[in-house]
Amino acid sequence: MHSSITNPSKKLFLLDAFALIYRSYYAFIKNPRYTSTGINSSAMLGFTNTLLEVLEKEKPSHIAVIFDPVGPTFRHKMYKEYKAQRPPMPEDLRKSIPFIKAIIQGFNIPEMDVEGYEADDVIGTLAKKAEKEGFTVYMMTPDKDYAQLVSENIFMFKPKRSGKEVEVWGVPEVQENFGIESPDQVVDILGLMGDTADNIPGCPGIGPKTAQKLIGLYKSIDGLYENTDQLKGKQKERIVESEEQVRFSKVLAKIALDVPIDFIDEKFKLIDFDEGKLREVFKELEFFTLADRVFKNQGVLFSSENQKSMDKESKEVKEEILNDINTLDCKFYIIDNKKSRADLRAELCVQKEFAFRTILSDSDPNSSKLLGMAFSFKTNKSFFVPIPENSEEAKKVTQEFRYIFEDEKILKIGHDCKRDILALRWLGVHVKGAFFDTMISHYLIQPELKHELAFISQSILNYQMLETDGKSKPKQKQLSLMLEEEPIKYELYCEEVAINLKLNTELESLMSQNSLIDLFYKVEMPLMLILADMEFRGVRIDIDTLKEYAIDLNKEVDRIEKEIKEMAGVDFNVASPKQLGEVLFDKMELDSKAKKTKSGQYSTSETVLTKLKGKNEIIQKILDFRSLKKLISTYVEALPTYVNPSSGKIHTTFNQAEAATGRLSSTNPNLQNIPIRTEQGRYIRKAFIPSSEEHIFLSADYSQVELRLMAHMSEDQNMIDAFNHQVDFHTATAAKIYNISVEEVSKEERSRAKTANFGIIYGISAWGLAERLGISRNEGKELITGYFESYPRVKQFMEESIEKARKDEYVETIMGRRRYLKDINSSNAIVRGVAERNAINAPIQGSAADLIKVAMIHIDQRMKKEGLKSKMIIQVHDELNFDCLKSELDQMKIILREEMENAVALSVPLTVDMGVGKNWLEAH
Repeated sequence: MHSSITNPSKKLFLLDAFALIYRSYYAFIKNPRYTSTGINSSAMLGFTNTLLEVLEKEKPSHIAVIFDPVGPTFRHKMYKEYKAQRPPMPEDLRKSIPFIKAIIQGFNIPEMDVEGYEADDVIGTLAKKAEKEGFTVYMMTPDKDYAQLVSENIFMFKPKRSGKEVEVWGVPEVQENFGIESPDQVVDILGLMGDTADNIPGCPGIGPKTAQKLIGLYKSIDGLYENTDQLKGKQKERIVESEEQVRFSKVLAKIALDVPIDFIDEKFKLIDFDEGKLREVFKELEFFTLADRVFKNQGVLFSSENQKSMDKESKEVKEEILNDINTLDCKFYIIDNKKSRADLRAELCVQKEFAFRTILSDSDPNSSKLLGMAFSFKTNKSFFVPIPENSEEAKKVTQEFRYIFEDEKILKIGHDCKRDILALRWLGVHVKGAFFDTMISHYLIQPELKHELAFISQSILNYQMLETDGKSKPKQKQLSLMLEEEPIKYELYCEEVAINLKLNTELESLMSQNSLIDLFYKVEMPLMLILADMEFRGVRIDIDTLKEYAIDLNKEVDRIEKEIKEMAGVDFNVASPKQLGEVLFDKMELDSKAKKTKSGQYSTSETVLTKLKGKNEIIQKILDFRSLKKLISTYVEALPTYVNPSSGKIHTTFNQAEAATGRLSSTNPNLQNIPIRTEQGRYIRKAFIPSSEEHIFLSADYSQVELRLMAHMSEDQNMIDAFNHQVDFHTATAAKIYNISVEEVSKEERSRAKTANFGIIYGISAWGLAERLGISRNEGKELITGYFESYPRVKQFMEESIEKARKDEYVETIMGRRRYLKDINSSNAIVRGVAERNAINAPIQGSAADLIKVAMIHIDQRMKKEGLKSKMIIQVHDELNFDCLKSELDQMKIILREEMENAVALSVPLTVDMGVGKNWLEAH
């Protein structure tokens, strides 16, 4: 095989192992490949095919496969949140790694990793060293971050995928794709935009396209900050405020070129494979066709009885190549005049269903311009309707389609329909009727996976969509930097609605197979419309209150800062991690073993400081200083920037397909994370006020809903009795644990019981409970033992939940919502422990999410039925908030109590606490 290599003798391929392995694994995510012994061989099959493509077609003279190391890298030490949000590697994939390494070794290809450095650092260092020795280097990876390394002799080699041919990026391709002059500028773009996959923060609100434009104009992050006077509005504010974060993000995004590894020509030279090793691993993985392809002598190793398996494998390998736009049975049309729009409406109005989407100038539907609309229906046609730039003309064209959108007999199909509904609502069009949202449907089917349309299309339809970079954010002429507008690529949107139409049937079938139809149509789809209403009406805030509070907090920050400097005995910048580290560890010598980051400065992360709290009072002061600074920047000063100039209100986005538990989250701004544990955090709620003098803030939330759900689901009679007799549950728990009467329970005993009540349903350990309560581990263990003796069915319920999860690899809520736990049978105790805790908690927390959603639907229906003008405006976990007309207050209280307490029938009563006030703080 290797004897046929005729290319130059200095052609080096460096393969990014995990990037290629993950890609191979997810290519088979819809139909995983299993051996007869139950091994998931998807990643091994895909990776080996990719490797063979390189060896056969590219004929490298030198090659290596680079892995990420086990354990943290220098970036983790610099920034503890680096890649922190990434889920654990799927267990099937984890088990694939030894097989893949065996295959690499069988090909006699060096595979390596370097402790403390990621694969891209190792590849970057080797590439630059090999280049100096006259090699042409190809970095094989789908990761665009490598573009920063490209030079005249170093190329990115993006492997074949989804029907697309191999892409090789040299300097011209990097310049074209990033809109820059030099590959060196790629790291500036990455620093500015951040990277959600790696949890690199960047500048809030700056996406890929904006980052490319800015770096294209100003050449670098340094150049951008030298010219901030040329920026405008919110963009300028964000960039200026985030300077330190942006510069740090660039450091994190920069690939290190000083990894302690040498490039030794002979070590990387491609030699003949080890036939014995390859035969052994191919046989165990049942790679019959691959073996034939490699050895060109199938009969020696495999008998004819394996021909059926070979045929099956060959078919599955072909399935990895996805369909694309050329195979889409759909014609695209641009509808750009009044007559053709009338013809389109005539066709749409007689359809039982159609797919649609709006094309917006920005990601926020509350402040965007409508640039176009796309439609598709059963006749395999897709239509793009451009919208005029003039706002009055835009409204007229949109209104032409009003009766189509408001026809309740037509099913509307879309992806993230709420976004489209909101965009049209701002133009006076109320989209009505039944909906099928492919994003939410896929979220119910596979809550742990991504829900972008391109991913769903690939995994469900085996179809690769057109390149979507920047698709969600078409350019406008009215940008602050007066950048030129690019034409809208209508094919993207015509393709999208055609795909959504095809997904409708497939996803509905999958939901039916998993008993999710009722949850989708009776809960999630009605809720989507309620959330759209809540987002559209927004919530009013008192900016003056926030301004005054900012002054008070900044004074407090200054006071604490002064105290810190006095305690340290030196004047320094407390906000500087570098200077702070020098003061704490060089001057004050608080920790002789203090660790330094890659950049040579001491780590002063929250984790590091928390461990030092008992050593000196200055530590608590520093933590307080940081907490207040974060409160000011994240909420007090940030909230007014979210006020929509058209409405004068904040319009948050409620995310319905994000948390795997089923809970809602919110962004821009995040109202669900406003701190409530501290008085200073709670005070922020004072700025949230009713819409007018005639209204009042009304808040209602479930009391101890997760504990009540535990009582119901575990069927523990002691727990049920405590709730049914309306005894204070924490006091009742303390009485049982300590074997005393309710009257004898002390405040401290009740507090401990409360911690146990909530901690145990989250799977807290004896050590964790002891640490939280400040007691010994033995006392923590005794407390948990006493708890389970008091509520024996709870322990049994937990054990049964884990056992069910082991058998089914998922758990369910009271409404049938599923949480998949693929790692529940992992051989890794840590990974398995996380899955076991989720097996206990997910049914409880997910059921609480179901409960509040059902309550919201019933409340909304009741308010409409009774013709009330009060409005639901905020949901935070178990809490609902209303802009309540004062004259409707008594009626609203009745509705809330009846609908929330009777949302779902349980064996214990649901109770609701309510409050009213002239702001959110007073009401809650």
